[in-house]
Amino acid sequence: MSADPTAKKTPLHDVHQDLGANLVDFAGYLMPLRYRSETAEHQAVRTGAGLFDLSHMGEIFLSGPGAAAALDHALVGNLSPMAVGKARYTMICDPDGGVLDDLIVYRLADETWMVVANAANAAVVRDALVERAAGFDAAVDDRSDAYALIALQGPRSQEILEGFTGAPLADLKYYAILADRVAGVDALIARTGYTGEDGFELFVDAADAVALWKALAAVDGVVPAGLAARDSLRLEAGMPLYGNELTRETTPFEAGLGRVVKLDKAVDFVGKTALAAQAQTPAGRRLVGLVARGRRAPRKGYQVVTSGGAPCGVVTSGAPSPTLGTPIAMAYLDSGVEETGLAVDVRGRQEPVDVVALPFYKRS
Repeated sequence: MSADPTAKKTPLHDVHQDLGANLVDFAGYLMPLRYRSETAEHQAVRTGAGLFDLSHMGEIFLSGPGAAAALDHALVGNLSPMAVGKARYTMICDPDGGVLDDLIVYRLADETWMVVANAANAAVVRDALVERAAGFDAAVDDRSDAYALIALQGPRSQEILEGFTGAPLADLKYYAILADRVAGVDALIARTGYTGEDGFELFVDAADAVALWKALAAVDGVVPAGLAARDSLRLEAGMPLYGNELTRETTPFEAGLGRVVKLDKAVDFVGKTALAAQAQTPAGRRLVGLVARGRRAPRKGYQVVTSGGAPCGVVTSGAPSPTLGTPIAMAYLDSGVEETGLAVDVRGRQEPVDVVALPFYKRS
């Protein structure tokens, strides 16, 4: 990846430049790939705290008396029973059951919800929500450009953030959100993240992003971290990435995430017929974890092969694991493939792999 001068800049662009970040075009934004060492950034999150700019993500609000019902119709999850201050991981699918995006939905008030979409899909999600909310008493408002999103992730994150806010962080459960002030600015504080560690995601006005970032970054031990570390962290944690494990050609069931599809909710939803049929059919291809026995890392698009060399799957994500000290990958295996004697074709050489349960890493 290389920087595209036409790409959008986040409110923290100048900060990243001053830190010497390697900036690349990601989902139409200039984003820091790494600052110095992606391995050091990865390890900082696992052992202390890392600071991420996620301002490229989309924040789409639904409000009004019919907002909950509109979300129940638009998404595969059952959102309306959620309490104010809670969050839920869910997906938006097309009528055939293919995943348009995976999302986190926050209930901010009785009639106010925030849907956080992946940057590359924010416009798709917004347009689908506008279409699907038609007929409900709900307004859809894309506020992506108004918000910056900063994530503080790692085992020290609560201790560090408590130095900047009076919010009751110890009482804030995983997948919950509250509004308070952090380092003197108004923020939505969510206990969510994409690293496999404890941590917080801070939604603030774009104009307040630089002040908040600099305050947190000034704490001893807080390490700015880029996209490369974010990717290796989420891979170790077995978290799917849209465009890799999840696509329009993939359903939640194939990705091992059928639990997010609530077929028993009271209302009809887009994709229900197709997903209900898939839930009743034998498992097709399946997502698995792979651990390489050698040192060569499987990468996205590499073929998984049987002991006889026959293609039987494809790698969706792969990289060396700084935590485990060995290359790891996620891959889809074809229906009926035995999980022994497999290898990955790494540039013409068959590298043996072991199939393991996901995630590769789980914090204690």
